Amino acid sequence: MNAPNPTPMSARRTALIGGLLVAAGPLSISLYGPALPTIVSELGTTDAIGKLSLAVYFAAFALAQLVCGPLSDSLGRRKVASLFFGLYVAGSVVVALGGSVETLLAGRVLQGIGVSVGVALSRAMVRDQFTGAESIRILTLINLILTVAPAIAPTLGSAILLVGNWHLLFFVMAAYGLGMIALVSWVARETHPVAARVPFRLSTIVQNYRKLLGAPAFMLPALVLALSFGGFYGFAALLPFILIDEIGLSTFQFAMVMLIQTGAFIAGNVLAGHVASRFSGVVMVRVGLVLIGLAGLGFALGPRLFPGDVLAVMVPVAFWMLSLAFIGPSTTAAAMSDFGGIAGSAGALTGVFQVGGGFVGSTLASVGFATASSALTVLMPIMAGLTIVVASARRMSGRARTPVPPET
Repeated sequence: MNAPNPTPMSARRTALIGGLLVAAGPLSISLYGPALPTIVSELGTTDAIGKLSLAVYFAAFALAQLVCGPLSDSLGRRKVASLFFGLYVAGSVVVALGGSVETLLAGRVLQGIGVSVGVALSRAMVRDQFTGAESIRILTLINLILTVAPAIAPTLGSAILLVGNWHLLFFVMAAYGLGMIALVSWVARETHPVAARVPFRLSTIVQNYRKLLGAPAFMLPALVLALSFGGFYGFAALLPFILIDEIGLSTFQFAMVMLIQTGAFIAGNVLAGHVASRFSGVVMVRVGLVLIGLAGLGFALGPRLFPGDVLAVMVPVAFWMLSLAFIGPSTTAAAMSDFGGIAGSAGALTGVFQVGGGFVGSTLASVGFATASSALTVLMPIMAGLTIVVASARRMSGRARTPVPPET
């Protein structure tokens, strides 16, 4: 294990805190997913507005990382995490207390800004302390912990809807945000020492991002992240409408079926964590590419050959989730491996690509096709194919040829 700085936290604590931080993002999607048809009905709006609430969340999520990453390079990880989760709590309360399309969209923007800190800082905290195979192992553990929120969120959301209304879902999100503020204040330790901090200047931020965008060793894995997770968020936006509206599942049945997705991701991360110390990042990604290729093929054929069949939809979903467990940690570690001096900026930009891919994928899925089913059978195979093409364009060694120093 290489530790660029004295290690203030163990690998286990780093993984636990990082996993809980980054879980806020998918929690804020999965928890209210089962309520989307109800929200649309009660607000007297259209499905397009319901999907827009997801799109604006993704846009804020992606773009805010460009600020929170460099800000943490300057002020430290803990302080910035508390600040942004405060915005997340505020956004959750705005939606919970509101009853209009305007408050829904405004609150979702604030939530997206707030959760952006989870992705950027969890990765920066790992890079502050670990590199190489150890960083891949910890990022895999973070992914495994991350699965807990999506695993329980649809079921929890459905249960809340049985005893309350959709407003209560957002109070639950606010409570989670307060818990994260307490976590980073009292449990986490600062991983970015004062001596290593970079001044927060616009010229510095722009120059560092320019160097990252110009480094092939960063861009290739970042693009693979964008495409693979873009597909995931694309079908995440489609599944409630396909399974509930088209196939006819109840809200509770939908939650139960979604356990297939979560179970596949958990199984993938357990397996990936087991083999991470034995295989290189290149091999891990190759395994993921095979799996995502099978998923794309399944999406292209399954719903067409077996229309109305739940497994025809969920088996390809399971293969895609397995692929993410192998692709995500290795490509993230590869993108950040030579940028330790600006780990916050590097972590933020990988998050921008990942969540930005989610924004593009979910937007295309929501507005680019006449029906949710047509989007699933056309867009998902395209996203899978593009992921394979980009990853195969050049071998992903996870190391840049020339390390890029931070601007000061």
